[in-house]
Amino acid sequence: MNMEFIEALSDIEREKGISKDVLIDAIEAALISSYKRNFNTAQNVRVDINRHTGLIKVYARKTVVEEVLDLRLEISQSAAREINPNFQLGDIVEIEVTPRDFGRIAAQTAKQVVTQRIREAERGLIYDAFIDREEDIVTGTVQRQDLRNIYLDLGKVEAVLPLSELMQGEKFKHQDRIKAFITKVENTTKGPQIMLSRTHPGLLKRLFELEVPEIYEGVVEIRSVAREAGFRSKIAVHSRNDEVDPVGSCVGPKGTRVQTIVNELRGEKIDIVRWSENVEEYVANALSPSKVLEVNVFEAEKMARVIVPDYQLSLAIGIKGQNARLAAKLTGWKIDIKSESQAEQELGRPRSSGVEMPQDSVSID
Repeated sequence: MNMEFIEALSDIEREKGISKDVLIDAIEAALISSYKRNFNTAQNVRVDINRHTGLIKVYARKTVVEEVLDLRLEISQSAAREINPNFQLGDIVEIEVTPRDFGRIAAQTAKQVVTQRIREAERGLIYDAFIDREEDIVTGTVQRQDLRNIYLDLGKVEAVLPLSELMQGEKFKHQDRIKAFITKVENTTKGPQIMLSRTHPGLLKRLFELEVPEIYEGVVEIRSVAREAGFRSKIAVHSRNDEVDPVGSCVGPKGTRVQTIVNELRGEKIDIVRWSENVEEYVANALSPSKVLEVNVFEAEKMARVIVPDYQLSLAIGIKGQNARLAAKLTGWKIDIKSESQAEQELGRPRSSGVEMPQDSVSID
């Protein structure tokens, strides 16, 4: 090892941000193992690399004792005092034992250590870059696929998109560009592992933040999201400015904003509803596109009983209960839906005059 190697370590420090002293300490530790392995010794040794010249020396470290039982680890007091008369019992004596051909071993070991540390540092930088992007959207290119996962190239790292996290019917081919939601970033022994999803409700939320300036700027906020990926979603929005319509902002001129999101989600239907502090109003909005006549709230059970026109019952419940289920997820309330006829029979209520509750929502197919 020579000055050129020390200068190379300085270059790595500048380019990669890895301290030269940290690299040298790591090389010294690795050389101890290399020395013991290559020279078949159990000696207690120390390796020293001169920070300026690159000169390497190996020292055997022995304890000063009265009676030597192991020559590899101990030295008598009389022998120690021949080296330095000030040595006392229990002191550590260092004796240079640098092998003649140790330079070749040292160079090979140093290369391995530096390569490994650079790889670890690069992995660390990638991890640091992506750990702050958990619950964010990334765009990647399909590189390969196996029986369980699709692997996306994100530039400096490969991310994993499990097939179970795809929407029903989605298929991608090599080099397709995909938007996906980062669900988890882990620092493993093989480097950062980035897990993605196309079904997570967070994907819908982030897409609206990208497409709707009022959401990005904080004027309109998303209060709740409920999603059955690939089929239907509901999103509740609220405006902090009375002059800004939250539903209209999300829909965009001629529906362009929400249509972009629908296209990205392969035609997933999206209901955009106005969030309200008034539970009755919020529940009525959440059941869009169904019309609602009456909402009765039972605080203790956190349940809302909803009455809809007879002809709207199937729409309110939705296919296989989907609309009611999503409304319940969105609001956090259990929802019991009854038609006017059912309410009259079961609850003894007269039919309503047909006046519907005001609703503020829009459905995009």
